[in-house]
Amino acid sequence: QVQLVESGGGSVQVGRSLGLSCAAVNFTKRIYSMAWFRQAPGKEREAVAANCGGSLHYGAGMRGRFTISRNNAKNTVYLQMNSLQSEDTAVYTCAASDRDGCSLMISGYNFWGQGTRVTVSS
Repeated sequence: QVQLVESGGGSVQVGRSLGLSCAAVNFTKRIYSMAWFRQAPGKEREAVAANCGGSLHYGAGMRGRFTISRNNAKNTVYLQMNSLQSEDTAVYTCAASDRDGCSLMISGYNFWGQGTRVTVSS
């Protein structure tokens, strides 16, 4: 059935870069928006970035170091993370929506991946 499959997570040192990817498979409906969320240990899930068509939106503090991009033909969304800090340690989860609109809210998405762990250490 419909799945969002993330890849690219791992362990990196502070200041390094890491790229994540998320592929949407078995979708029969148009995917309007794709996004990345993250949840750090002991914290609530927060929005990292969203790509809705050609419109880009970034969560608080994400703009600059993180860049979201998308390959519509492949139904794939990417997250390039630069200058990683220890606070970026989290499970990063891909989300998608077949509904109109663009949101940084969890409720704005109806498909979710399993998440990929990113650990940033000194």
